[in-house]
Order: sequence, then structure tokens, then C-alpha cells
Amino acid sequence: MILIFKYIFPKRYVGLTLWPVIILKENRLKEDDVLINHERIHLKQQLELFILPFYIWYLIEWLIGVMLFRNFNEAYRNISFEKEAYQNERNLNYIKERPFWGFLSYLF
Repeated sequence: MILIFKYIFPKRYVGLTLWPVIILKENRLKEDDVLINHERIHLKQQLELFILPFYIWYLIEWLIGVMLFRNFNEAYRNISFEKEAYQNERNLNYIKERPFWGFLSYLF
């Protein structure tokens, strides 16, 4: 399910996935196959980790990144879940061929 809420996003962010919903900043983004694929990768990650542990793991990785990089955006870009999603967002078949817990290969 895709919902539109334009007021919850900081300037440079356009999408967010909170199981089982993809939330977008603008209606026109529904047509962006790469963005939707990126968010669907996150849905798969969340499901594999039974949802709540995904968010805990995500937050822990981000906090460690903030301490290491002293930069919120760099910490975000170095979260294993984001690395996997960004690296594979253009492969529209990735969800079908992705290994179980595929994000683990992006940890280090």
C-alpha cells in the first residue's frame, strides 16, 4: 500500500517505509519505479527481521554511524539496509533474486 504525506519529510527525503506501508512525499512519485523498488527492498528487509527488530537494528546502526562519521547523512548512507537498497534499487528484479538476509553482505 502506498500513501502520500508531504508534510512529514525533511527536504531531501521523498520516501519512507513503515511496514506494511510505503509513504511518499508526492503523488507523482508513485510512478518512480526505482524509488518504489528501493522502498520494496525495505519492506522485504523488515519482513525478514519480523519488523520490530528491523527498526531496532536500523537505529543501532545509525547511532554507531553518527558516532563514527559525525554526520547524520553519512551515518544514514552507511546503514546496511540502505546500502543494499541503494545499490540494488535500479535492478527491478532484485526482490525476486535477492538472497535471504541479503543486507548482511553490506554490513562492513
